[in-house]
Amino acid sequence: MTPSDAWMPRAWQTQSLLLAYPDERFRHHHLPLARRAAATLPDRAGAPLLTFAEHLDGQTQEDVTADYVATFDHRKHCCLFLTYYAHGDTRRRGLALLRLKRTYAAAGWRLTDEELPDHLAVVLEFAAAVGPRDGRRLLCDHRAGIELLRLALRETGSPWTRVLDSVRATLPPLTGDEHTAVARLAAEGPPEEEVGLAPFAPEPARGL
Repeated sequence: MTPSDAWMPRAWQTQSLLLAYPDERFRHHHLPLARRAAATLPDRAGAPLLTFAEHLDGQTQEDVTADYVATFDHRKHCCLFLTYYAHGDTRRRGLALLRLKRTYAAAGWRLTDEELPDHLAVVLEFAAAVGPRDGRRLLCDHRAGIELLRLALRETGSPWTRVLDSVRATLPPLTGDEHTAVARLAAEGPPEEEVGLAPFAPEPARGL
């Protein structure tokens, strides 16, 4: 880890907190902690998080929860489960989830029974735990999904766009190939085959 990227794990942990289901703990613990951490980050990553936190300050607990559910549970193109963007509900997604679980296990990291390994908040938390090099590599593996989610949130005017803007600030600039992948996924959407996914069926986002 170099001084230039030492802040990235702190950014990913903060983003993970803000993408968790906004229960009472979110309001009274995660949000104040995230605000303090965001203030220590480079402006390109911290400023969007502070703007998001300011937005939440003006909302009731019920409003924030309802918006989260409407955004992430009820909109197909605002899915927090990253392997969906590459594989849809296909058997290949099941294999991708298994590979993620094995990656986590190899690093000595265990999920709870309520967590799926491809939820963006989980991926960010793991990235924070393993450090800038490996964390960034894992996020880049899911770059197309992250970008599609960010674009979908922006198009709906969602305040959670700010959190994805902050995630993007921790990643390398998009290359031509990545632009092509994002454009293709945006145009075609994910595959729709649903065979073979039963053991890995996604839990609601609020299960985190």
